Amino acid sequence: MNADERRTQVLAAATRAFARTGYAGTSTDVVAREAGVSQPYVVRMFGTKHALFLEVFERATRRIQDAFEAVLDEQPFDPEDEDDWGRLGTAYTDLLVDRDFLLVMMHGFAAGDDDAIGARARACMGDIYDVILRTGCTPERATAFVAHGMLLNVMLAMRAPEHVDESGALADMTACAFGSEGLDVVAGTADQAGKPPGPVGGTRV
Repeated sequence: MNADERRTQVLAAATRAFARTGYAGTSTDVVAREAGVSQPYVVRMFGTKHALFLEVFERATRRIQDAFEAVLDEQPFDPEDEDDWGRLGTAYTDLLVDRDFLLVMMHGFAAGDDDAIGARARACMGDIYDVILRTGCTPERATAFVAHGMLLNVMLAMRAPEHVDESGALADMTACAFGSEGLDVVAGTADQAGKPPGPVGGTRV
């Protein structure tokens, strides 16, 4: 395994570790054990836990940019066409099958009191917003798209689709956020042992 492959391996392990216990609750020793390497090796590669988390967080949010840019580069986008918004929404929900990716983002936003993490989170959110504006939509539509995506993040992070029987209000909000067909897909995937909720093909974000 070359150096780039080893770095990718450690970043993947760090993503899993930070997803479980967040920035404050995760040590470089935990990351090292997850990656199957020594703790000094992790420190030599990334310097500090802080630097490692910043790279993991930016790597996660960059996946959103890349997914949206791929949709926009694939074919012309009509901001008045709901099918085009559906393509963009599906690109996002396809990412949410990776629960670690989702939780790292949430932990990063929650750690925004840290100056560097907060600055990185704001920059990443601005970059994603700029990509959405490439659709030619209004700022209001772009903001609504981001807001809906964040709602999906929160509901999946707290496993709302798996527990809609706990509250009528929760069931109504979950169905509205995901759509009835999308909710069936998410709930059905979550029922599989050890697997996170899957992509919602019909969601309009």
